[in-house]
Amino acid sequence: MSDIQLEQLNSALRQRYVLSREVGHGGMATVFLGRDLKHQRDVALKVFRPEVAAALGHDRFRREIDLAANLSHPHILPLHDSGEADDLLFYVMPYVKGETLRQLLDREKTISVERTIDLVRQIASALDYAHAHGVIHRDIKPENILLHEGVAVVADFGIALSANSSNAERLTEVGLSLGTPAYMSPEQALGERELDARSDVYSLGSVLFEMLGGEPPFTGSSALAVTAKRLTNPAPDVRHRRPEVPPHIAHAVAKSLAREPEDRFPTAGTLAEAIARPAAHESPTANAVAVLPFLNLSADPENEYFADGITEDIIAQLSKIRALKVISRASVMRYKSRDQSLREIAGKLQTTALVDGSVRRIGDRVRIVAELIDAENDRHLWAETYDRQLTDVFAIQTDVALRIADALRAELSVDERTRIRREPTKDLQAYQLYLQGRHCLIRYTSEGMRKGIWYFERAIELDPRYALAHVGVAFAYAELGETGGMEPDQAYPLARKAVDAALAIDNALGDAHVVLGTLKLAAEYDWVGAEREFRRALELSPSNADAFDFFGRLCSALGRQDESMAMQRRAQELDPVEHRSDYANSLMRAGRFQEACDEAKRAVELDPLYDRLRATLGWALIRLGRSEEGVAQLEKAVSLTPSSTAWLAQLGQAYAEAGRVAEARDILRRLSELATQQYVSPYHMAYVLTGLGEYDQAMDWLEKAYEQKAGAVYGIKGSFLFLALRTNPRFVALLKKMNLA
Repeated sequence: MSDIQLEQLNSALRQRYVLSREVGHGGMATVFLGRDLKHQRDVALKVFRPEVAAALGHDRFRREIDLAANLSHPHILPLHDSGEADDLLFYVMPYVKGETLRQLLDREKTISVERTIDLVRQIASALDYAHAHGVIHRDIKPENILLHEGVAVVADFGIALSANSSNAERLTEVGLSLGTPAYMSPEQALGERELDARSDVYSLGSVLFEMLGGEPPFTGSSALAVTAKRLTNPAPDVRHRRPEVPPHIAHAVAKSLAREPEDRFPTAGTLAEAIARPAAHESPTANAVAVLPFLNLSADPENEYFADGITEDIIAQLSKIRALKVISRASVMRYKSRDQSLREIAGKLQTTALVDGSVRRIGDRVRIVAELIDAENDRHLWAETYDRQLTDVFAIQTDVALRIADALRAELSVDERTRIRREPTKDLQAYQLYLQGRHCLIRYTSEGMRKGIWYFERAIELDPRYALAHVGVAFAYAELGETGGMEPDQAYPLARKAVDAALAIDNALGDAHVVLGTLKLAAEYDWVGAEREFRRALELSPSNADAFDFFGRLCSALGRQDESMAMQRRAQELDPVEHRSDYANSLMRAGRFQEACDEAKRAVELDPLYDRLRATLGWALIRLGRSEEGVAQLEKAVSLTPSSTAWLAQLGQAYAEAGRVAEARDILRRLSELATQQYVSPYHMAYVLTGLGEYDQAMDWLEKAYEQKAGAVYGIKGSFLFLALRTNPRFVALLKKMNLA
């Protein structure tokens, strides 16, 4: 409204209110900050546009405002007053200091799961109360949810109440829309006369989707485009936008956004209960399953790789099922010896359901025994024995995965079933070569990677369309490039060629998208492309711990530390042992050194021989001022993996920071000598020089690392090893060159 109109309004209301300024406006009304002269309090006065007032009708407006004024609930903004001034309709509310949910989302983009649950519970409580009194809001959106001292308060029941069916037609005639396209239910968008509580449930579901996913479920260039999508397309899965959203919450969001009202939650309260249910009613591991290493009962011990391969393939099949949380192979392989009870193993893997089994291979026949066990109650949920030709091995794996999913009552989509049934190759000899290659790969040594590549390439010679073998080649070269086992400018192009070949054959391989995302991150500094690939990987393999891990590294590289820790925490849930190091590392990058120290200590107790954990614990102790203890941990990391120049270089940096300069320079000399015999990452040289305070030389090496795509140079922005360089002009310039500043 113009200043003249504000003066006119003040003149009309001068006996009751003084309006000072506009604080908000929309398509139907304008909100002013005012002063209630009678009660000497600040108020928000909402004034309808003249054409809206005419369409609503003064008598009906008064009746429905009276109904709204009788709503008394701690999470509903009350109505103090209403009336007419110079033919303008208005109503008065308390002026709430704070912000709207819209302002919070504009600033934060997404909200934590715990905070979201809390806010939705409060909003739902308000809606259930209103619905019980025959009132439908009709315009639930972030702008209408106020946050006062952390508490959600629902506003604008006045506008919503006036939007009854007859007046809806009159408003449409003057070109005004009831509700907000991004949040209104399909039946409201179609102008249906009879709306009930489930329409508000849909709108609340849309708000919930945005709180978790960063934007509404349907977006478009116009209101008409948004409405068309809502009426023709199913709502997207919120985990496509934010993979760490728990499955039960994603399911509740989808149910609230069902196109037909009868398919939604009947009340807002039941929606709120559904998203909070695991915390109150369910075991957090109810949908989790771990496949223990299948025992090799073959006479030939060389068939160990075959039994391990069966285990890994069943894990891979189950990982395609979104309704399940599947523990990764790295964690389960530690229990091959079965030296603990099933209940103890299940406890350490944070699950209750275990798959146990054995493999016996004789000539061209194979006997596989598989059973699903409730470890907590020592109860068999399902068991089967397969005595088949070796050529049936893929059919057996498929059947095991589907039977386990059925026993755990996990719902599968048509796409998930199709991908589980797809055979990776028709050539059994190629499959066996692939299993041998993977057996070498999991040693995570340069020698193991190179041997794995040899087996994968032999498998590809037999079946050029064996996509998983191409992925194996790509993964091995990418690992060699990042760890320094091979010069990156040689390794990364070979990795990219292999992964492109895999995706050309089968674009629905989650692991292939993980490798491609990793290459875009480490070799191309393509942050947007990397995120796209990691999200795609998680769509295809929701239990892929590596996808969460590398996605977390990307977020950390970009300074999105909260997201990074959420991703790493999810990776840790799927791989309780292997990925504890990465979560502790994320805590370090966030500057939360004590938490990182505590996390690393717990992890070291589980796996005292894990070099990366020792190094992370060492730096946590150093950053906490416990230098001597920290150096001892780094020395242990070096002793565990003497061939790693990364740990040797970090030890040199730690020596330098502890004042043991001579020892630091000795390590620098050793690295320089090694560089004449093998590839030594310039990134590692920069560690020691940073510790020695020789910042110009450290920057020389970091710039070389950038040019060579060496080591983890993509992560320098938040690295706790380069704290001393963060204000260095050359360091800042390097971040800008990498689009990180």
